[in-house]
Formats: sequence, C-alpha cells, structure tokens
Amino acid sequence: MSVKPSRRGFVVGAAALLPAHVFAQEAPAARNTAPPPGAAVGKPMTVISDPPRIWGPDAPPQMFPDPDILVVDPAFNRLRMGQSNIHRLATGFQWCEGPAWSGEGQYVVFSDVKGDVQYRYIWETGEVTAFRRPSYNSNGNTFDFQGRQISCQHYLRRLVRWEHDGSLTVIADHFQGKHLNTPNDVACHRDGSIWFTDPPFGGSLSEGHPDEPGTGNNTARLDTPYFGETGLGLPRPGQEDGAGNMTMELPANTYRWDPSGRLDLVFTPDKLGTPNGIAFSPDYKIVYTMGSGKIYASDVDGAKVSNTRLLTDCMVDGIRCGPDGMRVDRGGNLWLGSTSILGYSGVTIWSAAGKLLGRIRLPETCANLCFAGPKRDYLFMAAAQSIYMVRVNIQGAAPG
Repeated sequence: MSVKPSRRGFVVGAAALLPAHVFAQEAPAARNTAPPPGAAVGKPMTVISDPPRIWGPDAPPQMFPDPDILVVDPAFNRLRMGQSNIHRLATGFQWCEGPAWSGEGQYVVFSDVKGDVQYRYIWETGEVTAFRRPSYNSNGNTFDFQGRQISCQHYLRRLVRWEHDGSLTVIADHFQGKHLNTPNDVACHRDGSIWFTDPPFGGSLSEGHPDEPGTGNNTARLDTPYFGETGLGLPRPGQEDGAGNMTMELPANTYRWDPSGRLDLVFTPDKLGTPNGIAFSPDYKIVYTMGSGKIYASDVDGAKVSNTRLLTDCMVDGIRCGPDGMRVDRGGNLWLGSTSILGYSGVTIWSAAGKLLGRIRLPETCANLCFAGPKRDYLFMAAAQSIYMVRVNIQGAAPG
C-alpha cells in the first residue's frame, strides 16, 4: 500500500497564519460552477463537480468559495469559511476510519481498519506516518480529558486505553461474563466515563477475524478465523483463553464504562437498531447515537438515558446519506460522515434540532471525521481510501 502525501502548496486566507503543513497539501482544479442546462434553480448538482475536480499534486488552484461545500440553510454560513478549500492530504489506504486529534501531540491519529494499521497525520509537517502496526484492526479512536488515546480493536474485540508511559489498559472486553462483539466507536464524557458502541462489524475477514463457523456473521460456515492470525492465539471451541472471542455472544449494544470499572448497558438494538457512531452535546447533557442509518438524541443523567427521540433519518433530496461516525461543534451542530452515492457522499451538517444546514461533497464515502488543529477549527475527514481536510469557522466541542 502506497501512501501518497500532497506536495503542492496553496493559500487559504492570510498565509502567515497557517501551519507549515498547509503548504504541502493538494489543490483541486478550477472549474465552471454554473448549473448544467435544465437544472432546477437552488438544487445542488448530483455529481461531485462539473467539470470533474482534479485531486493531486499537479492540480491548479481552486477558486473561492469551494463549490463542493454546499449551503443548504443560511445558518451554515456561520460555520463555513468562504476562503477555504477541501484538500486531499493522502490516499492509497484500504478503509480509513476513527480520526482523533491529539492536542498535546499535535497530530491526528486515524485507522486503516482493513489495512490493520494506525496512522498519524503530523500537523507541523503534513507527513503521514505509520503509528501502530498491527493495530489489531482498530476502528474508532478518541482522546480522553487527560490526553490518553482510547481505541476500539476489532481483532481483539475490546476497548483499550494507551497510557502516557506507553503501557496499555484494557477498558472492556466482557459484559456480564460474555465477550464483547467488536467495539466500533467511542466518546468520553466529562464525568470520566467512556461510552462506546459494540456492533458485530469486525467479525469478518477484512476487519478482524470471522466468528466461529456456524455463529455470528459466519453462519454459512465459509470462513475460518485461524488463517492469518497474528500469533496471539485465538481460542479454539470450548476454550476461554486466547486473544479475542470467537463467537457473537451479545446483542449489538451500547455501553457506558464507569471510572469505577463497572460496565453499564445503555442501549440495546431493539431500541435503536445496530449502533455505530456516538458523540455528546457540548454540555454533555445529550448523547447522540447512530442506529441503522438514523441519528437519535437521548438525555443523559449519570449512567442513565431518557427521552430518546429521532433527530434525523439522514435523508437528503430523497437520497439516504448513511451516517457512520460523527462529531459535534461548540454550537451544538452535528457533523456526520456520509456513506452514500457520488454527489451525496462526504459530510452532512445538522443543527441540534435536526435541520440540515449544509453538505461537503467528497469523491468517496466518508466514514468518520474529527475537528483538528491547535484551535480545533479544521475538519479532518477519513474517507474510504483517502484523508481530506478543510478549515471551518467553528471549533470542535470535545477533546479528540
């Protein structure tokens, strides 16, 4: 796999205020942004750009505002920067996921789930370097209020925390004596608790290891979990030792880990469907969860939630912009990765009331995102095979 960082410079606003890595990013091509003949007035085009946008080191500069940053509601004008373009930072990955910003380290960590590597995007230089290999098919990442990295490991089917001294703490791998499935996404509450989702997505050949034949995602008995295992020792049927469970023993739940070590059940799939992304409102009184392609909001009271309601079904122009990961800004708006068709893949932005404010179109599906940079005012987007970034006019609400 070849990671190809950008090499050509560009200018966004006052050049003297930008970090050094900005001058090593890729610039997209200029284009005619007039709507095609017959297009409905006020309706965004359904292709990524016209003519097609060029991504790469030899692309010419792009005019402002970026035509792939779409204002749906006037309130979005407060959140976007008119003098900012989307830039592809690197490409050549298998499936990018789980970006998180380290304020102390000044880097973004992100996962190539299928490539089994964690990478870092170094803020000062714009370099992309391998960070942890293997990553045990890590997916979601975040940083807690003490600056420690927390990761969801699909292969080992557990949630872990990396301590400042380089050691590792297993946060959770069991619930009520049964193995977890494959923790997927994670968010930290300011009370010290850690909330995470546990769908079965990592029980597959490409994102972890298959379930025992006849169970979980492997009911057809076509896959064997033992081929290509890393030497940690996957448990054979009837064994409890070894690295990572082999069968799906629990529903696809959402959990809250308490600083005391207790693991509490928050949501079951019969309530919200199969869970995925998770995030908190700026005041930590609301938890946002993704379930079966929809976004729900629930009031938080300690370890309990109540008043769960549908925020949005993520339908835009009759197209499902299937959400994956998400972050919340300081204004309480939700920024969701969109895994949809070309023209609707990228990012959708919603108010706390569930109103669509704007969209960012990418030429790939976008699984997850985070706010990055020393001021947390850059949106870092982990798309299918590439990573992208654009500066915005709002800051992220939470660490990581």
